[in-house]
Amino acid sequence: MSEELKDKIAVVTGAAQGLGLGITRRLAEEGADVIIADLQPEKAESEAANLREEGLSVSASVLDVGDSQSVNTFFDDLFDSRGRIDILVNSAGVGQTVTHTVDLPDEEWERVIHITLTGTFYCCRAAGRIMEKQASGCIVNLASINGQSPAALVAAYNVAKAGVISLTQTLALELAACGVRVNAISPGPVYTEFNRRNMAQRCESLNISEEEMIERVRAAIPLGRWGEPADIANGVAFLCNPSTSWLTGEVLRVSGGLAGVSATPAKR
Repeated sequence: MSEELKDKIAVVTGAAQGLGLGITRRLAEEGADVIIADLQPEKAESEAANLREEGLSVSASVLDVGDSQSVNTFFDDLFDSRGRIDILVNSAGVGQTVTHTVDLPDEEWERVIHITLTGTFYCCRAAGRIMEKQASGCIVNLASINGQSPAALVAAYNVAKAGVISLTQTLALELAACGVRVNAISPGPVYTEFNRRNMAQRCESLNISEEEMIERVRAAIPLGRWGEPADIANGVAFLCNPSTSWLTGEVLRVSGGLAGVSATPAKR
């Protein structure tokens, strides 16, 4: 176990499962004191307890990233109790129902943008204020290869992740003078529950089996395999490490070499 992040106070949003949980484990293994901030209190506390049994410093707290006032209260209370916030990883987000943009309902567009982009903004704003005053801190936002190379049939998700990238780069400029670093990581395909739901919808639209879809994606990845949560977590830990103190405003693509999904849907 490394001690590169020993005693750092870290918050990972949406960390009760999937990539966020993998990131929590990795930061805790680096010595950080990590708070799982999630809207699922029982699951968050259960996962935190499992990690504590392994000797890692992990706790859980309820956070609705889509509620501006709740986000402000969460970070203010955390600062009051801990005295500082060293790391924020914005992992909370939602996927989009796979559909043609011309058929995309208002409610679905607003849901995805609000949680995935606006929720990230709320957390960056609240934590950024604190980090600016303490003149230190590190923020890592989870973007996606979709934010750099849009995939068909998920316009709201593509736009939300592109917005996360722009927000990251804007904040990096604004907070640089305070010694606060802001970077993003763009994961490629990782077969979490989040991706599994998306794949199921794409299988239906293409009339192929889940196994065929999994193999199609795998074959498109230059390194020849799907990603694991640990792959993304390692990238996040790299961006949080003091040894990368001259990195800010960067978007680190961790995708096995896959730059994006360019498949064009057939004419309807």
